[in-house]
Parts: sequence; structure tokens; C-alpha cells
Amino acid sequence: MKKILLIGITLFMTTVTFAQEQPQSEADAADALAKKLQNPIASLISVPIQGNFDFGYGPNDGSRMLINIQPVIPVSISEDWNLINRIILPVISQTDIYGPSGNQFGLGDVTLSGFFSPKAPTSGGLIWGVGPVLSIPTATDKLLGSEKFGLGPTAIALKQVGKITIGLLVNHVWSISGSNDRADLNNSFFQPFLAKNFPGGYAVSLNTELSQNWDADTTTGTINIGGSKVIAMGKQRAQIAAGPRIPYGNGNSSDWGFRAQFTLLFPTGAK
Repeated sequence: MKKILLIGITLFMTTVTFAQEQPQSEADAADALAKKLQNPIASLISVPIQGNFDFGYGPNDGSRMLINIQPVIPVSISEDWNLINRIILPVISQTDIYGPSGNQFGLGDVTLSGFFSPKAPTSGGLIWGVGPVLSIPTATDKLLGSEKFGLGPTAIALKQVGKITIGLLVNHVWSISGSNDRADLNNSFFQPFLAKNFPGGYAVSLNTELSQNWDADTTTGTINIGGSKVIAMGKQRAQIAAGPRIPYGNGNSSDWGFRAQFTLLFPTGAK
């Protein structure tokens, strides 16, 4: 697994090196896209493919690869409002996560979020959105999902000052139906985030993703540190990113991990 990490970092740095030499107009466009990418509810269609790799679970030294395919599609619903649609489709491969539980591979539960967001920030520069979040039991293995339908509220607020972005994304999901043999959902998710952009489409980011299961009294979290770069592949814009994941909480028994992400960008979202 360490070889995979080294190969991933090498590929990331190689791509960044080749992308550094670009005309000023392209650099300005990359800077603008990089700033929009720090705003999860920006008027920008994006298709992130996010790979999370975690190792050292429990006494059996388990491992998990979680690939989140999570398109974000903004839709203009009025002169002043957008509806930002976000889908998270997880593809999971895991080994001995729950003790000697063997291997599982397949889909996890899909999460759908919709943020109703004003097109213009507040007078103080606050960007915000609220709406529903839905968890759909699409997992192909009982150890990859909850077997429960879930529903609840979600909200986001952020502010961008110069090259700095700071914000918070939260949601809470309660189960509304599903298998009677599985535990109910009563889960909160918190994601505070901080990022700084640099000339040429570069950025560094820091966030924590914390899930709290209130019924089971378990906290599952990771601290994620990342470096990213907006690149051009012909006429197609994209972003590459990578960085370590630091686990914490009584519900996360992994020792270490890393994240790598590739995002396709389509700057033609809602106006």
C-alpha cells in the first residue's frame, strides 16, 4: 500500500509540474476556477471522483478503499435563487473492517442533497444554502450500507475573503423506513473547512469530516489536508488534489490514510 501512495504522489507532482507553464490568461482562468471550487454551492458544474484509502483497521489490519463519485449540478430556479444538487455515489472495497469479516466490494448507500441558495452573497459577504438530504439504501452488501432510507436537513455557510475561504457544512439524517433488523439512523455530519488559493490555480485546504451516531454514541472522523491544482487538458478544465487523512474518534479504528481526487469542471452552471 505504501508503494501505491508513493506512485500516487509522484503522478500528482508530475502533472503539476507539466501544468505550471501556461499563458497569463489561462492562469487567471485557473485562479477563478480554483476559488469557485472552494465554494461547494458555486454556480459551477463539477464531477469530483474522490478516492479515500484507509489502512490498519482493528486487530486484523483491515483496509478500505472508498471511491466517491459526487457530481454537483446547480440549477437556476428564479432570478435570485439557485438549487444546488449534489449526489454522492460510493464505490467501496474493504477487507476485515469488522474484525475477520473478509472482503466486500460494491456500492454503498447513495446520498442526495439539495441546497436552496441565494445567487448573491449577503451584504456581509456570507454565502449560504439550506435544503433536504436523503440517504438511499443502494448498498450491494449488508456490510457496505445501512439498509435504511434516511431523511433530514442540510445546510452550508461560508465566506471568501481574498484568497481565503472558511465555512461549515452540516446535515442530520434520521431513518424513515427500511430493514427492521438493522439499527435506525440518527446521525449528524459536520465538515468545517478552510482553504487558501495561490496564483496559477493552486490551493491548500484543511477540513475535518466528522460523523456522530447518537444512538450508538460513536464518533467517526478524519482530518484531511490537501494540495490541489487546476489544470487544462485541451479545452477541458479539471482539478487534481491529494493529501493525507488523519483518523480520530471511537468509531474510526484505522491507523492512517490518504485522499486523491480528480474533478472535471464545466464552468457553465446556473447564472
